[in-house]
Amino acid sequence: MIAVVYSGSNNAGWRLSYKGRTVASFNTNAINPYFNDEKYIVQLLNKNINLIHHAEEIRRIYFYGAGASSDDLRQVIYNALSSFFKFAKVTVGHDIEAAAIACCKNSPGIVSICASGSNAAWYDGKKVKPNNYGLGYILADEGSGNWLGRQLIKGFMSESLPLNLRKKFVHRYDADRKTLLEKVYRQKQPALFLSSFSDFFLDNKDDVYLQTIIKTGFGKLIDTCILPLQGQHPDAPVHFAGSVAANFQDLLYQAAEAKGVKIAAIIKEPINNLLSYYSNKN
Repeated sequence: MIAVVYSGSNNAGWRLSYKGRTVASFNTNAINPYFNDEKYIVQLLNKNINLIHHAEEIRRIYFYGAGASSDDLRQVIYNALSSFFKFAKVTVGHDIEAAAIACCKNSPGIVSICASGSNAAWYDGKKVKPNNYGLGYILADEGSGNWLGRQLIKGFMSESLPLNLRKKFVHRYDADRKTLLEKVYRQKQPALFLSSFSDFFLDNKDDVYLQTIIKTGFGKLIDTCILPLQGQHPDAPVHFAGSVAANFQDLLYQAAEAKGVKIAAIIKEPINNLLSYYSNKN
């Protein structure tokens, strides 16, 4: 039996498979070594009945997640998984690697994640090539859920948000300036708080003002990450993965077309393609 795990900032998707047949499909809380130590991860695993039931049957685990960006951080996850799944060989990688495999399999391509956060990389068909794009929600993450959240909150607090949207915002969140600033600057994991506002964009996706913000974010992501990679690999297909890219794909296609970028494909949840890829390898 194999386990494939893809963890974003909000939750981790799990697929357990035996001889190509999915045995279990479920979510747990996100697993991110920036915020979670080994003890927390093991405790999380011990709370899930599916994992408890199948722990000794699993022989290979493929884990990919946000935050697993260095050897030290990957080791945190590796140690936790290895201690829980005692008979499994564990592979731990970054979420951009998962997106690359899910989008491209064994073919070269430019891959971008646009979900709670954003990132992009060149994939040569075997490995993702290192770059300087993954700078997190303060310095980067253009076009992502938390980037959208920042624009919405700034619009509300600066009173530049149109009145109809301002009324919807107040009705939905019942938040004032003090509360919003407190949650952004003083609570743990503010990126999760910011990305939660992407639902407001989704529920009001026909609003022209919000569409302009979304397309601006996509444009920044393309300018910052995609065009430089395309300059190095002009003939490579461009793929996007993630909830924000998929939920607003019509606007993403528009933003890409305006920049002269042709999108090969957009997938919402890389885990399903990952499961297929690794099920066929085992």
